[in-house]
Amino acid sequence: MCHATCIDFVKSHLNQKDVNGKSVLDVGACDVNGTVRPVISDMNPSCYIGVDIEMGKGVDIICSAEELIKRFGKDAFDIVISTEMLEHVRDWKKVVSNLKNVIKPNGLLIITTRSKGYKYHGCPYDYWRFEIDDFRDIFCDLEIESLESDLLLPGVFLKAKKSGEFNEKKLKSKSLYSMITNSNKTKLSLFDILLLRVRYYINSNSVLVKIIPSNVKIFLKNLYFYLRK
Repeated sequence: MCHATCIDFVKSHLNQKDVNGKSVLDVGACDVNGTVRPVISDMNPSCYIGVDIEMGKGVDIICSAEELIKRFGKDAFDIVISTEMLEHVRDWKKVVSNLKNVIKPNGLLIITTRSKGYKYHGCPYDYWRFEIDDFRDIFCDLEIESLESDLLLPGVFLKAKKSGEFNEKKLKSKSLYSMITNSNKTKLSLFDILLLRVRYYINSNSVLVKIIPSNVKIFLKNLYFYLRK
């Protein structure tokens, strides 16, 4: 997934010198509403691999963001790109660790994601919101070359470089704003996820939901909002 402003950020922060002859990994690569792939491909990378949790346009390999190191190993790519994916993963800390470690020393990381104020958009779920200060803290173990807010919609853009002497920051105590609880959380509990599942099935257009009587759906929605308080 990729908004127009995300594509513009990549265009303005990666050039031919950065990409030519380099290996590129695109994490969350399925082309739902846009992709940076044509932009990068025009700069002649040695390879461009798109991964996502299921096959689709722009996806070369099925691989979750939590399994990048298991699938490719450490220090595997010169450039790692992730656009509009990070807010959709439950264990964002594990994903961030994988993104950092799958990059080669002196390699580049490009990330775009959403900030507080952006509407809920499940694919199928939407867990987190990241702010500029969050990214400054989360990626302080990299050399941050650019850290910007999306000027069109609430979001944050990052370009960072992994140093040759990378020392990964521990993020166990780091909290983020959760769209599931409407509060800052260090992680989501099983109860939080249960409430999310209730919300998802209530709002989906599945056959199951269509046959549930309207008064039952109203009850479930009220239960969800009551339990979330």
